[in-house]
Amino acid sequence: MATREYGQFCGLARAMEMVGERWAMLIVRNLLNGPQRYTDLRNGLPAIPTNILSTRLKQLEEAGLATRRALPHPARGVVYELTDYGRDLEPALIALGRWGARTMTAPRPGEAITAESVAMSFRTTYRSEAAQGGTVGFEVRVDDFTIRLQVTDGELAVGIGTHPAPDLVIERLADKAIMELMSGSKTPAEAVSEGSVRLEGDPALLSRFAEMFRF
Repeated sequence: MATREYGQFCGLARAMEMVGERWAMLIVRNLLNGPQRYTDLRNGLPAIPTNILSTRLKQLEEAGLATRRALPHPARGVVYELTDYGRDLEPALIALGRWGARTMTAPRPGEAITAESVAMSFRTTYRSEAAQGGTVGFEVRVDDFTIRLQVTDGELAVGIGTHPAPDLVIERLADKAIMELMSGSKTPAEAVSEGSVRLEGDPALLSRFAEMFRF
């Protein structure tokens, strides 16, 4: 499949040839959470045309950034996943996400908030210095999806779905509750007393959560 070439011997130009097309980086963002079926990717990118999704997946495969495999029995179907080369894009996506977040206040009309976009927000706001090399697991419930956060020796792992053994479950009960905690506009004590979040586990860890994930 033909790709756009910039005609420059430059690492950035070469990178843009592989992931600079519209939607490509968001597909990579979604696959950072683990293998996904085509329908999972379609649901996580509700505005993408199906022909563009198919084209971008093919281009990512040809560039060696993603691969597909058949699920073993008894599961059926095919999943797409990043290669090690593709996962090397994570620091670049985090840096771009932090840069882009400077212009964000509230969602614009028609903008979707997806599990994948929320998962990315935790990657971009994570402050490893606040973790101080510790180990802790969080499960964050937002409407109809759940994000798991595992910090192990200061290293963050993010996924979509329940946490197998969370130290603290944070359930959002008010629309802006998690954002207010992460921005510092509400203290953990205020969020709990106002009933904007419901906790399961050690409530003292909510302060640690707010310190580690900060806009």
